[in-house]
Amino acid sequence: MNIQQAIKEARKIVIKIGSNTLSLPDGTQNTQFMANFAGQCAKLVKEGKQIVVVSSGAQVSGVSTLKEWARKKDLHFRQALCSIGQVELMSQWRKAFAENDIHIGQLLLTKEDFENNNRSLNIRNTLFTLVDEGVVPIINENDSVSTEEFAIGDNDNLSALTAILWSADMLILFSDIDGVYSDNPKTNKNARLIELVEDIPALRKSITIGETNAFGTGGIETKIQAAEKTTVYGIPLVLANGSKENVLLNLANGTEHGTLFTAH
Repeated sequence: MNIQQAIKEARKIVIKIGSNTLSLPDGTQNTQFMANFAGQCAKLVKEGKQIVVVSSGAQVSGVSTLKEWARKKDLHFRQALCSIGQVELMSQWRKAFAENDIHIGQLLLTKEDFENNNRSLNIRNTLFTLVDEGVVPIINENDSVSTEEFAIGDNDNLSALTAILWSADMLILFSDIDGVYSDNPKTNKNARLIELVEDIPALRKSITIGETNAFGTGGIETKIQAAEKTTVYGIPLVLANGSKENVLLNLANGTEHGTLFTAH
């Protein structure tokens, strides 16, 4: 099994986009990426795929809108920044997908939503309805109300929970690294890309995880956690570099590399 084959066999795909992929070096929104990504999704939709997007970037978008709040670390300011940024984030996604004649819908979720059976069922029903009508749902954690107690904490795990709830065929995580390496490629030039993972416990023993933020915001640890969640349910997970040009279509045609965690 390789990534190209896994995407070919998948009809329902959840794609998570990290903050690093969505932001420019100055911390503002990468609207060009968003437009290009929406175009790639549209091509897959035309091929019969169904797409759900889990999008980070509320805080990045908030900083883009209110630059004078960028350095405020207070929890209430951060939540307020996410509240402002979420509007801007969805506005940009709406524009990007509208260029491809696709409507979007927004779902803001917290940990409680997945722990409550009634809420989970409602999320699942909403996802099915949106996708069946050709709408692309855009999901994010509800950072403007989430506190540590109720937070999922990262969108890698949020996207895994979403994939399981929606009974997806595949989860793709776009980050700022090409996949899982034997060591941190930013500090070790001999680190090698691991393209296929069939045994996650063995992987954990063979690689250096490093700091939580060694590979971007979520860190490699949360990506492995996401793979542990989805593969148990028979959902393969792909980790790839979202900043590569046309990365989604190139993964689908076999010209781009990443790490594939195969389902058990």
